[in-house]
Amino acid sequence: MNIEYCKAFYITVKVNSISKAAKILHLSQPALSMQIQSLEKELQVSLLKRSNKGVELTEAGEILFDYADTLLSLHENIERDIANHKSNNIQLLIGSCKTVGEYALPCSLYTYKQDHKNINIHFEITNTSGVVENLINRNINIGIIQGDMHYKNIKSEKITSDQLLLVTSLPNIKDTISLEELTKLPIILREEGSGTRAIIKKFLESHGMKLDDLNIIYELNSMEAIKSSVVAGKGISFIPEMTIRKELKTGILNRIHINNFEIVSDYYVVYRNKLDTHEKEFIKFIKSNKRGFC
Repeated sequence: MNIEYCKAFYITVKVNSISKAAKILHLSQPALSMQIQSLEKELQVSLLKRSNKGVELTEAGEILFDYADTLLSLHENIERDIANHKSNNIQLLIGSCKTVGEYALPCSLYTYKQDHKNINIHFEITNTSGVVENLINRNINIGIIQGDMHYKNIKSEKITSDQLLLVTSLPNIKDTISLEELTKLPIILREEGSGTRAIIKKFLESHGMKLDDLNIIYELNSMEAIKSSVVAGKGISFIPEMTIRKELKTGILNRIHINNFEIVSDYYVVYRNKLDTHEKEFIKFIKSNKRGFC
């Protein structure tokens, strides 16, 4: 299958317009239509229904579109890695969950870069599920996630542990509560796919409870946004200790104990089976005391 024709199809669907897609791809509209028609002829199916409102996917088109994103991403990654190989340009492609990526990892990358000035570091922050997805799709070569995940052809090694603390800035909340009392408090929670959420869910299930038992007032996809909301008195939340040490020390946030229960969060470095020398060196570094998490 012609990758350029696949790209033409994909862009057309994304922007819902042959004319807009043609401008993006620097093609004439007839040339773009011809590429899509050639792709349809090759696959022996109709991919798009054209109308004045734009384009609509056929059933066959939906199948191709689902694969096209991954296919085009892999193609770009192949070109990137080959180009880097030709130019001897050493790239370190790292992805991290938000807890480590927004707070702890930047200091480690700075420390690593001081001794490896010839390595270009590309660093992307998303939630744990996003890190694993990027690793599988080869958008990154090394990931740091919250909680252990088991996937075929992906290895994981534990690098550190941290406590998930229930914290608040609200007055008149007891220092120690029961699990039943927890269900009555206004909880701000991380989004689906985050490692923090998965750990809380697992903790509750081990005590016969579900996330639905909590009084979740809203969900946010950023730990920094959750911390700001809790500081502002909008609710309470489970937040990794490494991200709120200053707020706990100054009394901006206060810990709420849950009847002597502790929730421990483990962090792992994940990678595919085959690694280059500089990637192995980074994994060794991030597992060592030299990493210097902020």
